[in-house]
Amino acid sequence: MNPINEVQDIWAYLRTTPLLWLMLTMLAYLVGFWCFEKMKRSPIVSPVAIAASFLGVILLITDTPYPVYFEGAQFVHFLLGPATVSLAIPLVANFPRVRRAAIPMLAALIASSATAIFAAIFIAQAMGASDEAIRSLIPKSVTTPIAMGISEQIGGLPSLTAGLVVLTGILGAIIVTPLMNHLGFRDWRARGFAVGVTSHGIGTARAFQVHEVAGVFAAVAMALNGLVTAFVVALFSQLLRKKLPI
Repeated sequence: MNPINEVQDIWAYLRTTPLLWLMLTMLAYLVGFWCFEKMKRSPIVSPVAIAASFLGVILLITDTPYPVYFEGAQFVHFLLGPATVSLAIPLVANFPRVRRAAIPMLAALIASSATAIFAAIFIAQAMGASDEAIRSLIPKSVTTPIAMGISEQIGGLPSLTAGLVVLTGILGAIIVTPLMNHLGFRDWRARGFAVGVTSHGIGTARAFQVHEVAGVFAAVAMALNGLVTAFVVALFSQLLRKKLPI
C-alpha cells in the first residue's frame, strides 16, 4: 500500500477524534506562551495571536472544517464560564477601591462606549466599508457573545463580528502597556479600566499579567461595557439609521 495513502487514512481518522483538537489547542497555546516568556513577556508577543495563527494554519493545511475542530476544542470553550466567574475573587478583595471609583468609572464607561461605536462607524465609512461590514464592526469592543448578539440585531454578520472582536482584543493587549507608559499614566485603576473597556477578555487577561488592580478594573469594565454598549446602540438606533440603513 502507498505510504502516502496510509498517512492520509490515518489523518482522516485522527481529525475526527475530539481529543486531537483539544491537544492541539493546548499545544498551540503552550507554544505561544513559551514565545511570550522567551521574549521577556513583551506585549508585542501575544500567546493568543500565536496560538490562533498556529491553529488556523493547521486547519487550512488539513482542510478541516471549523465544526470538526470545535467538537474537540469545546471543552476549552466550556472553561470560559468558570474562568469568567473566577474574576470575582480579586474583585471582592479590591471592592472598596472599585466602590470609591464608581462615579468616574460610570462616566468613562459611557464616554468610551459611545466613542468606540461612533468612531467605528465614521472611520469605516471613510474607508469605504460596506454597510454590513460597518454594522458588524460596531460592537467590536464588547466580549464575543454579547457582540455577536448585538451584531445580529442590527443586521451585521455575527461570524465577522466574532473575528473583529478577537482582533480588537489582541491589538489592545499588545498596544496598551507601551501606550500607557508613553502617555505617562501610572494609576493602575485607569490603565486596567481602559484596556477592559476596549479589549474585553483578552485585554483583561493581559491586565492581570501586569498588575492585579489593573486586572480587577479591567474585569469590571469588560462586564459593564457589554451592557452599556447594548444600551447605547438601542438609544441611538434612530441616529444610526440615518447614517446606516440599520
